[in-house]
Amino acid sequence: MFNLSKKVISAIEAVVYIAYNSSGEPVRSSEITSRQGTPQRYLEQTLQVLVKANILVGVRGPKGGYILAKERRRITLGEIVTIINNSEKLEPTMSSISSDLCKKVITPVWDDLNLIIMEKLNKVSVEDLCLRANTLNVQRNLNSNLDFNI
Repeated sequence: MFNLSKKVISAIEAVVYIAYNSSGEPVRSSEITSRQGTPQRYLEQTLQVLVKANILVGVRGPKGGYILAKERRRITLGEIVTIINNSEKLEPTMSSISSDLCKKVITPVWDDLNLIIMEKLNKVSVEDLCLRANTLNVQRNLNSNLDFNI
């Protein structure tokens, strides 16, 4: 069931931030949390779920952080929402209601709406959001510690 929790929003924002700002270098979780205003420990748990789901790769070491595990055009919002919601083991609220009206009328309508929402989210890629951010001139925080030898 579709749930747009704070954790889902935080996960989407983190993945898009990494995609938009990485320039091939890992992005530190502390950088993401300073932008989001969320506790680092809270975000780290979410990032680890995304690593296990093969959305991100964690890079260890002093220049470590997170990079995308696959091309940003191959990661959809629907995929991120599903991964985070499944990790939360959310109990559908409609299943606790046992009236005939809810079971036969309201629940099927809600299920249809969830399908429509997820179909739309599965059509939006991280690439789409990065392009949109670029079009809207969202400031990038590209790593300026590049070292060139000629």
